[in-house]
Amino acid sequence: MKTTDSNNVPTHKPRPMIDLLVSIVIPSVILMKLSGDDDLGAANALIFALAFPIGWGLFELIKYRKVNFIAILGLVSVLLTGGIGLLELDVKWLAIKEAAIPAIIGLAVLISTFTPYPLIRTLLYNPMVLNVEKIENKLKEGNHEAEFDRRLMNATYFLSGTFGFSAVMNYLLAKWVVTSPAGSAAFNEELGQMTLLSYPVIAIPSTLMMMAILYYLWKTIHGMTGLALEEIMVSAQQK
Repeated sequence: MKTTDSNNVPTHKPRPMIDLLVSIVIPSVILMKLSGDDDLGAANALIFALAFPIGWGLFELIKYRKVNFIAILGLVSVLLTGGIGLLELDVKWLAIKEAAIPAIIGLAVLISTFTPYPLIRTLLYNPMVLNVEKIENKLKEGNHEAEFDRRLMNATYFLSGTFGFSAVMNYLLAKWVVTSPAGSAAFNEELGQMTLLSYPVIAIPSTLMMMAILYYLWKTIHGMTGLALEEIMVSAQQK
């Protein structure tokens, strides 16, 4: 039986291998192997490849009914990539687009610190990842709230820097790999290569940076509250 919330909406469970397969591997193979005139052709192969991440993203949003800022930006990114290829725009726009999405997220993280809803709390310091209620009770008992807020602000800067790194690397990778005119079979093949390379060159380092930020938060929380790791992290049963 599926776990549901009060509105009978299925609980979202992370499926990184499926996400990787549908959003990166399958589209990349289609672009690299089926873009020739004897196969699907450049335009049809691009549409077919983009259908996978777009369809998967919409499926997740509709099924779990969660408005996810990152997921929406991802869908926009995919649609823009398709538009650049189908409209045969100058390839410089691809590099700009690749850099713009993470840059927007990084700026949003920084700007959100001036609002009542900082994105650090949505992305990392949230009840789905950490036992926030227990942590805040302990911080209040030890009168560490102000110091913790300062450390959380540091984590916000680190998180924004991670997206900044991603923006720069996305731009450089796009400029280096994709050089053929948009709309051509060669453009599709290079787009597939760029997508595959983006995982080891950008996604893995960015994930390691995220893990380092989580470690920084854990060390901060542990030092101020005395809570053990299993008390800080939300378990599968709690979710």
